[in-house]
Amino acid sequence: MQNRCLLEVCVESLDCAVAAQRGGANRIELCSDLSVDGLTPALELMRTVRDQVDLPIYAMIRPRAGNFCYTDPEFEALQKEIAIAKQLGMDGIVLGILDSESCVDIGRSKELVGLAHPLEVTFHRAFDGSGDLLCALEAVVQTGAKRILTSGGCASATQGAKNLSQLVAAAADRVIIMPAGGIDAQNVPGLIRQSNVREVHASLVAGLGRTARLSASSHSGRALSSQADGPLNAELLAFEERVRKLVEAISAIDEGAD
Repeated sequence: MQNRCLLEVCVESLDCAVAAQRGGANRIELCSDLSVDGLTPALELMRTVRDQVDLPIYAMIRPRAGNFCYTDPEFEALQKEIAIAKQLGMDGIVLGILDSESCVDIGRSKELVGLAHPLEVTFHRAFDGSGDLLCALEAVVQTGAKRILTSGGCASATQGAKNLSQLVAAAADRVIIMPAGGIDAQNVPGLIRQSNVREVHASLVAGLGRTARLSASSHSGRALSSQADGPLNAELLAFEERVRKLVEAISAIDEGAD
């Protein structure tokens, strides 16, 4: 098991990816349209972020908003998007498929995990849509996915901390449990102590205004710089600072455990 707790930050633009790297994030989850919890990023966005960010980048593979039970054409779209993400140098894939009964679709998920190989796969918060999280955990293990992104079946990771602790214990070394949902510098120490997780996921975009987010996305071919628009640059710098504070909070927990 790794000694330090890792921070993954979810972003939807090159500017935010660069800001997250500057703030000290360990990994990027790259999406489009976080307003619907993330969709597959555009080809050009994956290319430009890969060119300008040195961190591992995991691409969301989700062709549409809504439920996670996909038609045959949508499943084919998932396969094509994984192939594109691999070609563009992504380091990992984030996906999730449920069946018509809201259970983990083991067969289809396993097929996509195999297609993504050798890239790691994170099974995203579709996991929380399953009624029995411990059964869902066993199903995800069968797919070969590396980790599970989850809030413990609750609205936020802090509310689901007890469930997260149970999932960590049940997972043992078979799959990584990575909490998500409302994580910030204030609540992460208690969450780590209670659940014993070694990776956390945060978006931290709550303070990034919609106009700034849209502007960042529309200028995804450039990196954050002092030449950016004043209001946009200020909001991105504030986002970077939120990442930095979260990193510091996590580091303080790690140092206290040494």
